[in-house]
Amino acid sequence: MHIEKKTLRNVFIGVISCIVLYWVLHETERVKVAYTFVKGIVSPFILGASLAFILNVPMRAIEGLLRGIKKQSLRRLSALLLTFLAVLLVLTLVFVLLIPQMTETIQSLIPKIYAFVTRTETFAKEFMQDNPQLMEWLSTNTDWESINWSSLVQNAVSMVGNSVTAILMRTFSAIGSITGALVDVVIAIVFAIYCLFQKETLARQGRKILYAFTKERFADRIIHVLRLSNSTFSNFLSGQCIEVCILGVMIAVAMAILKLPYIPLVSVLVAVTAFIPIVGAWAGCVVGAFFMLVNDPMQAVWFVIMFLVVQQIEGNLIYPKVVGDSIGLPGLWVLAAIT
Repeated sequence: MHIEKKTLRNVFIGVISCIVLYWVLHETERVKVAYTFVKGIVSPFILGASLAFILNVPMRAIEGLLRGIKKQSLRRLSALLLTFLAVLLVLTLVFVLLIPQMTETIQSLIPKIYAFVTRTETFAKEFMQDNPQLMEWLSTNTDWESINWSSLVQNAVSMVGNSVTAILMRTFSAIGSITGALVDVVIAIVFAIYCLFQKETLARQGRKILYAFTKERFADRIIHVLRLSNSTFSNFLSGQCIEVCILGVMIAVAMAILKLPYIPLVSVLVAVTAFIPIVGAWAGCVVGAFFMLVNDPMQAVWFVIMFLVVQQIEGNLIYPKVVGDSIGLPGLWVLAAIT
């Protein structure tokens, strides 16, 4: 009986798949160890590829501006250096705006936090004095007077002493983790530089591999989807940059109108965190509201109300228009997708 090579290959793949599935289901601990090992090796390269994919957007625009440089390698190197320089410049500008303002804010908040705690303690004492029924209930239902405070202090000191060792161990572990993370970041940056410098070669090799192992129609479809994804993401990123700048300016103007404090810090913080989808701008809102809560609770209330109004205007009117025009979708469909 003659068996076709295709049938034999399918049978072989099926047997191997069953063996692998059986091993995965019955050797979960080994699978976890193997997964962790492979993840540790692959993660820097995935991070580097993602970084290269993002940085390729401004690098392509810069490279288009350097068409006067005839030599391809020199033009590519110049565009790569200018891209990293632009990213470092933006990060430096953000930190220059945030760090001094953050330091000044924290220094001014420390005495205000003490005053806030004192006011809260005074309010609690007055509340207890004005509500003797509550004090009576506490004395009746709890052994408030029989508490051994010296024993509690000794236990607290002992707990702190035991915690010091644990904290030191965790500190050394954290230092090791940070060192490993820095090594991964360096590898990722180097890999991203290689990808950006040789992106045409990598794309050509990827197409060859795709056509070698898949059918031509399927390979054509994959390449079309990848090109469309790259184009859409590039346009989305440029639109997102414009949108966060608009949001930061709107927050700053609204805070100036309401005469709220910490305008540079909060507006820049909201604009930077707005790059994180869905929850980013709200994180900036929470931090800003905390600063103002310690300074004046009513300022925090007005800030949250102002933020909600600005967020509705920006999310329902400006965002669909700016990002929709960038990715080629009408604002109505972008609004529907956000909703």
